[in-house]
Amino acid sequence: MTRTAAIIGSGFGGLALAIRLQSAGIATTIFEARDKPGGRAYYWEKNGHVFDAGPTVITDPDCLKELWALSGADMADDVTLVPVSPFYRLNWPDGTNFDYLNDDSELARQIEELNPADVAGYRRFLDYSAGVFQEGYVKLGAVPFLDFKSMLAAAPALARYQAWRSVYSMVSSFVKNDKLRQALSFHTLLVGGNPLTTSSIYALIHKLERDGGVWFPLGGTNRLIAGMVRHFERLGGTLRLDDPVTRIAASGTRVNGVTTRGGFTGTFDAVASNGDVVRTYDLLDHKRGPRAAARLRRKRFSPSLFVVHFSADGDYPDVPHHTILFGPRYQGLLGDIYGGKLADDPSLYLHHPNITDPSMAPPGKSTFYVLAPVPHLGHSDIDWATAGPAYVTRILDILEQRMLPGLKANLGEVFHFGPLEFEAELDAHLGSAFSLEPVLTQSAWFRVHNRDDKLPNLYFVGAGTHPGAGIPGVVGSAKATAGLMLQDLAG
Repeated sequence: MTRTAAIIGSGFGGLALAIRLQSAGIATTIFEARDKPGGRAYYWEKNGHVFDAGPTVITDPDCLKELWALSGADMADDVTLVPVSPFYRLNWPDGTNFDYLNDDSELARQIEELNPADVAGYRRFLDYSAGVFQEGYVKLGAVPFLDFKSMLAAAPALARYQAWRSVYSMVSSFVKNDKLRQALSFHTLLVGGNPLTTSSIYALIHKLERDGGVWFPLGGTNRLIAGMVRHFERLGGTLRLDDPVTRIAASGTRVNGVTTRGGFTGTFDAVASNGDVVRTYDLLDHKRGPRAAARLRRKRFSPSLFVVHFSADGDYPDVPHHTILFGPRYQGLLGDIYGGKLADDPSLYLHHPNITDPSMAPPGKSTFYVLAPVPHLGHSDIDWATAGPAYVTRILDILEQRMLPGLKANLGEVFHFGPLEFEAELDAHLGSAFSLEPVLTQSAWFRVHNRDDKLPNLYFVGAGTHPGAGIPGVVGSAKATAGLMLQDLAG
């Protein structure tokens, strides 16, 4: 008899898990609350512009290609990835630019301009990053931590790389220039972590990018999602859109099905959630639900994001695909973001997709989004209904002053997606953009387990479980969770 599985949510983690299960012969149904698949990788089309909601940085393409290879297929038949270079342009208020790219000689030249002594320090940091990449990503990135013994087994390697130190602290031990310290530590913000408190193990992101490059799918991140959906359905899987799960049924020590807002009720051998971990337990009709949700609510959650999507008349050939605009403060700004204060001097991430793929905008026009990390809803009493429109203006002012002269006179569409939308449209606890904050005490075994401890056929995939946020992270979580599910369903 064919085994069946339900997956709540069609983000990268949910789709990757669904493909793995369906490839193994498990009849899999995905339930998606929104009218399009993708979760945070949603998109809008307005007047010929394609606005990806994000994420827009694709690293480790091999982890994605593996999903097609499971059934002997080729990702290239569904998705075209093109390289992005530089990976990012880093820009500071004094006008300094630093192009972060995969070219040792050019990187050395730029580092030498900032501080000649840091060239050797950067090489030592790269060696360190390679070590934590091997231990933290290659060896442990797709391995579930279900008991404390597994954490103890990993402890010697974590200790060897001083995992108790922060990324910023470790970077600072290798390079002395303040701009370089920012350049080599900001990456944790892309997975919801504060560089000042996130474990130095996350320095592996640097090696991940250097080895695998940074890529962009032609047509936008939404085309990668569409390719994953196409492959899943080709394998025989079912995707139900615009039909959120409202109840996870359980009896005794097992979950046994789901009910949706549209009236669907079905029984399944296993249920996995790619949704918010707190809200998933809220849906669970079992005494385990409220207890687990209450425990999770006491944990630390990553900040939210304030994303401004906009179009503009004209081309911007000197603006690369990804730009990080650092503000005048670094440590102080991080304190504001993680402490509940809306900063007037934010650091910004600017996404300019049509410089790589002209189809993202009509001829003679440009498509952008710009985001700023901001406090989540539990950290502050910001009135986003009022503060949101004012913050749009503030962010566009910064862009006009530093990167896009004359922007406001050429603006087209402008809309934003902030903490309120993360909570209302993505059902994210506190409007967090990345689920649990990736501090050491909320990582690996300390994070939500890939399989529930009390209900052995309830599983988790995505940012809230091991290993964490980011496309490689959630795709790795799908590999870890699929391994458990296939083993359990075969029993």
